[in-house]
Amino acid sequence: MATFAPVRSAFRPSTPQDIPHLGIPESLMLDLVLRRMLIEGFSSLGGLSRSLRVAVPVIDTVFKHMRSQQLVEIKGMLGNDYSFTLSAAGKQLAGERFQVSQYAGACPVSLKDYQAATKAQSAKVLVDRRMLRQAFSDLVVSDRMLDQLGPAIISQTSIFVYGPTGNGKTSLAERMLRVYQDAIMIPYAVEVDNQVISVYDPVVHTPIENDDPDVDPRWILCKRPCIVVGGELIPSMLELRLDESSGIYAAPLQMKANNGILLIDDFGRQLMSPRDLLNRWIVPLDRRVDYLTLRYGVKFQIPFELMVVFSTNLDPSDLADEAFLRRIHNKIYVEAVDASSFDQIFARVVAGRNIQAEADSSEYLRKLCLREGRTELRACYPADICNILTSIGRYEGRPPLMTKPELERATSLYFAKN
Repeated sequence: MATFAPVRSAFRPSTPQDIPHLGIPESLMLDLVLRRMLIEGFSSLGGLSRSLRVAVPVIDTVFKHMRSQQLVEIKGMLGNDYSFTLSAAGKQLAGERFQVSQYAGACPVSLKDYQAATKAQSAKVLVDRRMLRQAFSDLVVSDRMLDQLGPAIISQTSIFVYGPTGNGKTSLAERMLRVYQDAIMIPYAVEVDNQVISVYDPVVHTPIENDDPDVDPRWILCKRPCIVVGGELIPSMLELRLDESSGIYAAPLQMKANNGILLIDDFGRQLMSPRDLLNRWIVPLDRRVDYLTLRYGVKFQIPFELMVVFSTNLDPSDLADEAFLRRIHNKIYVEAVDASSFDQIFARVVAGRNIQAEADSSEYLRKLCLREGRTELRACYPADICNILTSIGRYEGRPPLMTKPELERATSLYFAKN
């Protein structure tokens, strides 16, 4: 399998040394310090700097303000640093601010800075057939398919991948991420109208070690994201979601996927109708911007700098009208595999599972797969049949066997009777 080692992002924000250069309201910075101190109990300038991911001079400015308002009590020294706690008045104020929002993590960046960063880090991909062959080396992919994928990936617009089930549409889409040879900076959170939107998600973002002390620690270096969502997709996942108990907004899927790929798998089988999804995204796909709304009605714009891949085994004309399909410039049909490709897939699967196979096993499996009215070979058949053979072997307490009787047994389990 080919992999590319991501290089550092060209976007390298410097660490702000004062509150005005943070780009967020001073009151929000004070709230963050209050909430963090309420959680920690005993705090220090250096500790708050690390927890909130801002420079010590920023924390020092807030500390001096809090000290003048008698919100803190100094308990001692930790080397050249203070050890302090909230005063009674400070605890009361922190408790009040905690009721509004419980966010006490990394200081958010401004919406303006997020918009600029996302635009600056839009993917610029230049690939050829040789590079794609390397990126998709663990799949059996024809040159014809690579020559369709190449221009589509370079365009960095949306892609409609369709065709019969079991021929690798999802596998192709997931491996598109391998063409990116750089990393991006993702903010932990974004501030909009004094509200905090959590963006960085360790479930979908893969961090990369960043040893540059001059880079603003409110941003984290990550691989470009690839978010896959299937039948569980519902409308609320595409909008800001407010956690009522914490007062923190969670970014929608497309915001988390910015500067990467969002794969809508099994498109047309979601709980939300295809029409509702397509109507929601017809403007973002066309204009590369999206609009989100805070709970109390404030609407704002974010970049839509991602490649959306729709993968389906349904007919595109049954899912979307001509106006929407026109906005998806790249439509790639993934057809059933031919005998030669089937044999190549079979050989890779058997070698990978270390299964001893008779010389004509692939040919015999092809015949079994095409009987009883079946007319197409699917790329998934070799792996699926090998899985069944392995399970049979475990059930009978022996290694898997690939003989003609065993293949007959496995395929009779795999294929439904007509």
